[in-house]
Amino acid sequence: MTKMRLEHRRQAVLSMPQFLIRLGRYGLFSLMLIAISLGIGISGYHFFGRLNLLDSFHMSCMILTGMGPVAEMTDRSAKIFSSLYALYSGVAFLSITAVFLAPIVHRLLHILHVENDNDTN
Repeated sequence: MTKMRLEHRRQAVLSMPQFLIRLGRYGLFSLMLIAISLGIGISGYHFFGRLNLLDSFHMSCMILTGMGPVAEMTDRSAKIFSSLYALYSGVAFLSITAVFLAPIVHRLLHILHVENDNDTN
């Protein structure tokens, strides 16, 4: 896989089709991180919390997005998993959001800082 390089501030702003490809790659990577995070949550709530798969999915989605739990964990191992997953989810949600928004923020900053050929230093 080729390394994705961002353009330097002295380089021209990426064309819209190239930017959309970059945005798509970052979006796919974000979706992959969400799927992995949901997989961890679904498995954990199904195994430790003894919830059915649909309820495990619902609980994982609610925790991952910061909405809060929907089922009470009564077992000691379920409470430990739920606590650790909630801590992980807080970091994961912010990180996944940052990964998705990174190309957009980079493009905006690059547009603001691009140097013209007529500028002298």
